[in-house]
Amino acid sequence: MSNGIRAAVIGGSGYTGGEMCRLLLGHPAVTEILPTSRGGESFERVHPNLLGSGLRFHDADEVTAAAADLDVVFLCTPSGEAMRRTPALLRAGARVIDLSADFRFADPQAYRAAYGAEHTAPELLPEAVYGVTEFHRDLLPESRLVANPGCYVITALLGLEPLLSAGFAEPGAPLHIAAVNGTTGAGVKPRTEILHAEVFGSMLPYSLQGHRHAPELEDRLSGPAGGPVTVDLSTAHGPFARGIHIQASVRVREELRQDFSRELLLSRYTERYGTGAEGEFFVRVNAEPQLGGLTDKDYRRYPGVAGVVGSNFCHIGVDYDARRGIAKVVSVSDNLVKGAAGSALQNMNVMLGHDETTGLRTYGL
Repeated sequence: MSNGIRAAVIGGSGYTGGEMCRLLLGHPAVTEILPTSRGGESFERVHPNLLGSGLRFHDADEVTAAAADLDVVFLCTPSGEAMRRTPALLRAGARVIDLSADFRFADPQAYRAAYGAEHTAPELLPEAVYGVTEFHRDLLPESRLVANPGCYVITALLGLEPLLSAGFAEPGAPLHIAAVNGTTGAGVKPRTEILHAEVFGSMLPYSLQGHRHAPELEDRLSGPAGGPVTVDLSTAHGPFARGIHIQASVRVREELRQDFSRELLLSRYTERYGTGAEGEFFVRVNAEPQLGGLTDKDYRRYPGVAGVVGSNFCHIGVDYDARRGIAKVVSVSDNLVKGAAGSALQNMNVMLGHDETTGLRTYGL
């Protein structure tokens, strides 16, 4: 095996696969990238932003068969395919980072309930490390298999974990989360509803009967909450290509409300994540003070999607509605970077012994 990192991207023709290739091209230790596709088109025709990169598509089965020559394989595939390929990849000695949902649940019955299918590799679920680097980096160096979180989930987890782990939330009260992502979150399959003419100037709600990321959120938030939680997740596509905007409302414990404040929340979040580059590098807490009076619209007090597009950062803002006893959390990220390929690369860096910010230090556009 060469001194540099040899990486494969199975499912390289979609938005996530293309973003994975873009980030790998900027990583100084990566010497070979093997994207796969079944579409028959050239790589640069599918990803014109990577014109001149020299990458070409390979056959996924051939790449899987040659996995002994690879250091890491990124699976940017539909649900169901990763569980089919992963056993062979691991037997060959490659390390696997799955960007689909196949290994996010430790319980195969939970996967079945969320995705309506049987898990065909349940023996691998106990060893899969859930890939929120900020929370699980100590487990990554020895892991063979990483389950990257969903884009909504990682943005909501980073936003809500400090509040829940501090014991601020009223036990048993639902966590209300309104989540908007860009149209790239709908995938590359053509649909009339996702056309620019349909989405521009509008919103496209979907899966209000129960989004498939809600069980994943409930599973992962129950730990910091100290018990089972109910997540009320409402999702929509917004009139932008990329980005995740999470806005959460959490009822504060009654006995804490009298002395609760935004300042207390900010103190907890900076304690958890630090400040700027001296803390968790990719998580930034917006502590801008209120300008003007109580009813003035101070838009800079909270983060916006535009500030993180193209980056691996998650920006978080908090506030407190004292009259109603409700804490508010806003967290934003790029759904294709921190919500997918960027966090996968961050996990790869830790797995393979590199500084976790390598290839990812670019700030938002």
